[in-house]
Amino acid sequence: MSQTKVQAIPNGMHSVTPHLVCEGAAAAIAFYIKAFNAVELARLPGPDGRIMHAQIRIGDSCVMLVDQMPDCGAFGPKALKGSPVTLHLYVEDANAVFNRAVAAGATVKFPMDDMFWGDRYGVVEDPFGHNWSIATHVRDVSPEEMKQALEKMVSATS
Repeated sequence: MSQTKVQAIPNGMHSVTPHLVCEGAAAAIAFYIKAFNAVELARLPGPDGRIMHAQIRIGDSCVMLVDQMPDCGAFGPKALKGSPVTLHLYVEDANAVFNRAVAAGATVKFPMDDMFWGDRYGVVEDPFGHNWSIATHVRDVSPEEMKQALEKMVSATS
Protein backbone atom coordinates (compact mmCIF):
# COMPACT_ATOMS: atom_id res chain seq x y z
CA MET A 1 0.00 0.00 0.00
CA SER A 2 1.54 3.33 -1.04
CA GLN A 3 1.33 6.35 1.18
CA THR A 4 0.76 9.81 -0.24
CA LYS A 5 3.34 12.34 0.90
CA VAL A 6 1.75 15.24 2.75
CA GLN A 7 3.13 18.73 3.29
CA ALA A 8 4.99 19.11 6.58
CA ILE A 9 3.45 22.58 7.02
CA PRO A 10 -0.19 22.62 5.84
CA ASN A 11 -1.36 25.22 3.34
CA GLY A 12 -2.28 28.47 5.03
CA MET A 13 -0.14 27.83 8.11
CA HIS A 14 3.09 29.53 9.14
CA SER A 15 6.04 28.11 11.06
CA VAL A 16 4.84 29.66 14.33
CA THR A 17 1.15 29.59 15.27
CA PRO A 18 -0.22 31.02 18.53
CA HIS A 19 -2.30 28.53 20.52
CA LEU A 20 -4.38 30.33 23.14
CA VAL A 21 -5.92 28.83 26.26
CA CYS A 22 -9.09 30.74 27.14
CA GLU A 23 -11.55 30.61 29.98
CA GLY A 24 -14.51 30.55 27.61
CA ALA A 25 -13.03 29.79 24.18
CA ALA A 26 -16.42 30.12 22.42
CA ALA A 27 -16.82 33.65 23.79
CA ALA A 28 -13.20 34.39 22.84
CA ILE A 29 -13.89 33.34 19.25
CA ALA A 30 -16.92 35.65 19.17
CA PHE A 31 -14.77 38.50 20.55
CA TYR A 32 -11.99 37.94 17.97
CA ILE A 33 -14.55 37.93 15.17
CA LYS A 34 -15.97 41.24 16.41
CA ALA A 35 -12.67 42.92 17.37
CA PHE A 36 -10.25 41.65 14.72
CA ASN A 37 -12.51 40.43 11.87
CA ALA A 38 -11.40 36.87 12.60
CA VAL A 39 -12.85 34.04 10.55
CA GLU A 40 -13.68 30.80 12.35
CA LEU A 41 -12.13 27.85 10.53
CA ALA A 42 -12.73 24.94 12.90
CA ARG A 43 -14.36 24.11 16.23
CA LEU A 44 -14.22 20.72 17.94
CA PRO A 45 -16.27 20.63 21.14
CA GLY A 46 -15.73 17.84 23.62
CA PRO A 47 -18.54 15.81 25.18
CA ASP A 48 -18.86 18.33 28.02
CA GLY A 49 -19.18 21.27 25.58
CA ARG A 50 -15.70 22.66 26.22
CA ILE A 51 -13.77 23.45 23.06
CA MET A 52 -11.05 20.86 22.63
CA HIS A 53 -9.65 22.63 19.56
CA ALA A 54 -10.62 25.62 17.47
CA GLN A 55 -8.91 27.57 14.77
CA ILE A 56 -9.49 31.11 13.54
CA ARG A 57 -7.79 33.22 10.90
CA ILE A 58 -6.90 36.85 11.56
CA GLY A 59 -5.54 38.49 8.43
CA ASP A 60 -3.19 35.93 6.90
CA SER A 61 -2.47 34.07 10.15
CA CYS A 62 -4.09 31.24 12.03
CA VAL A 63 -4.63 31.19 15.77
CA MET A 64 -5.59 28.01 17.60
CA LEU A 65 -7.74 28.07 20.73
CA VAL A 66 -8.78 25.66 23.44
CA ASP A 67 -10.90 26.01 26.54
CA GLN A 68 -9.08 26.19 29.84
CA MET A 69 -8.71 22.65 31.20
CA PRO A 70 -6.97 22.66 34.58
CA ASP A 71 -7.27 18.87 34.77
CA CYS A 72 -4.96 18.73 31.69
CA GLY A 73 -2.65 21.52 32.86
CA ALA A 74 -4.12 24.07 30.43
CA PHE A 75 -4.63 27.38 32.25
CA GLY A 76 -5.61 30.70 30.69
CA PRO A 77 -4.14 34.09 31.63
CA LYS A 78 -6.88 34.87 34.16
CA ALA A 79 -6.11 31.73 36.17
CA LEU A 80 -2.42 32.63 36.00
CA LYS A 81 -3.09 36.27 36.98
CA GLY A 82 -1.89 37.63 33.63
CA SER A 83 0.18 36.71 30.64
CA PRO A 84 3.76 37.64 29.80
CA VAL A 85 2.95 37.10 26.11
CA THR A 86 1.74 39.71 23.63
CA LEU A 87 0.42 38.81 20.20
CA HIS A 88 1.50 41.44 17.66
CA LEU A 89 -1.08 42.26 15.00
CA TYR A 90 -0.07 44.26 11.91
CA VAL A 91 -3.09 45.79 10.17
CA GLU A 92 -3.87 48.40 7.52
CA ASP A 93 -5.52 50.81 10.00
CA ALA A 94 -4.29 50.39 13.57
CA ASN A 95 -6.56 53.14 14.93
CA ALA A 96 -9.69 51.49 13.54
CA VAL A 97 -8.77 47.99 14.79
CA PHE A 98 -7.69 49.33 18.21
CA ASN A 99 -10.97 51.25 18.60
CA ARG A 100 -13.02 48.25 17.41
CA ALA A 101 -11.25 45.99 19.95
CA VAL A 102 -11.95 48.46 22.77
CA ALA A 103 -15.59 48.78 21.68
CA ALA A 104 -15.82 44.96 21.71
CA GLY A 105 -14.62 44.84 25.33
CA ALA A 106 -10.80 45.03 25.31
CA THR A 107 -9.00 47.14 27.92
CA VAL A 108 -6.41 49.72 26.87
CA LYS A 109 -2.96 48.88 28.24
CA PHE A 110 -0.98 51.30 26.06
CA PRO A 111 -2.80 54.01 24.12
CA MET A 112 -2.39 54.26 20.36
CA ASP A 113 0.57 56.50 19.46
CA ASP A 114 3.27 57.04 16.84
CA MET A 115 6.37 55.13 17.91
CA PHE A 116 10.04 55.86 17.28
CA TRP A 117 10.50 52.64 15.29
CA GLY A 118 8.00 53.80 12.66
CA ASP A 119 4.74 52.15 13.71
CA ARG A 120 1.41 53.55 14.83
CA TYR A 121 1.05 51.29 17.86
CA GLY A 122 -1.10 50.49 20.90
CA VAL A 123 -1.77 47.55 23.22
CA VAL A 124 -5.04 46.11 24.48
CA GLU A 125 -5.89 43.22 26.78
CA ASP A 126 -8.79 41.13 25.55
CA PRO A 127 -11.54 40.05 27.98
CA PHE A 128 -9.80 36.66 28.34
CA GLY A 129 -6.48 38.08 29.53
CA HIS A 130 -4.49 37.94 26.28
CA ASN A 131 -2.43 40.99 25.25
CA TRP A 132 -2.57 42.27 21.67
CA SER A 133 -0.29 44.94 20.28
CA ILE A 134 -1.89 46.51 17.23
CA ALA A 135 0.24 48.33 14.68
CA THR A 136 0.41 49.88 11.25
CA HIS A 137 3.84 50.63 9.85
CA VAL A 138 3.71 54.32 8.90
CA ARG A 139 7.33 55.22 8.15
CA ASP A 140 10.65 53.52 7.56
CA VAL A 141 13.31 54.30 10.16
CA SER A 142 17.00 53.50 9.75
CA PRO A 143 18.71 51.51 12.50
CA GLU A 144 20.73 54.62 13.41
CA GLU A 145 17.61 56.80 13.66
CA MET A 146 15.95 54.15 15.78
CA LYS A 147 18.96 53.92 18.11
CA GLN A 148 19.08 57.72 18.52
CA ALA A 149 15.33 57.92 19.16
CA LEU A 150 15.55 55.16 21.78
CA GLU A 151 18.47 56.87 23.52
CA LYS A 152 16.55 60.16 23.54
CA MET A 153 13.47 58.46 24.97
CA VAL A 154 15.46 56.63 27.67
CA SER A 155 17.32 59.80 28.70
CA ALA A 156 14.02 61.73 28.91
CA THR A 157 12.58 59.16 31.33
CA SER A 158 15.73 58.86 33.48
